[in-house]
Amino acid sequence: MAGVIRRLGILGGTFDPIHHGHLVAAEEARHQLQLDRVLFVPAGTPPHKPGQPISPIHHRLQMVQLAIASRPYFSVSRVDADRPGPCYTVDTLHLLRAEWGPEPVFFFIEGADSLAGILTWHQPHRLLELCELAVVGRPSVELDLSYLEGRLPGLTARIHWVQMPRLEISSSDLRARVRNGRPIAYLVPLAVEQYILEQGLYRG
Repeated sequence: MAGVIRRLGILGGTFDPIHHGHLVAAEEARHQLQLDRVLFVPAGTPPHKPGQPISPIHHRLQMVQLAIASRPYFSVSRVDADRPGPCYTVDTLHLLRAEWGPEPVFFFIEGADSLAGILTWHQPHRLLELCELAVVGRPSVELDLSYLEGRLPGLTARIHWVQMPRLEISSSDLRARVRNGRPIAYLVPLAVEQYILEQGLYRG
């Protein structure tokens, strides 16, 4: 892997499928926070989606690979894909630290809606010890930062706000579109659209 990585962005998610909203968030975080690389980390077993149908991990990994193929500063990590059990962010960060060593500063990229629910995360206090938070602002999300700071001291000092264009794209809507025979062109990269159609994903 060429170059020294001092500032590493980490974008986790189900990516079922990955779409332009994910990619724009990663690109804006990379640019605004001067990240050397952004890792996309598809979840093997997302703990926040128990019982929900999820595409097999090999499909989701392949879609991420296709989506980022032209960007040398993006890469995909299998750290969650290759382990059993629920993929808690704290555990993911521990494994990535063991892989990448002590040098890089980790920036965990998340939406403001995820930040709003951070108190429900697994070991949120430990999370603040392991990474900075690159929070993508969303106008529709109202945050009570003083309340969150009171429950999780040190939180606000870890937050780095990332601005991005407002893109109303969601993976659940994309799956519904495919299921109902509606187009997903221009909502996902062309290679991802072709893969979904070729593999017959989301047909219900």
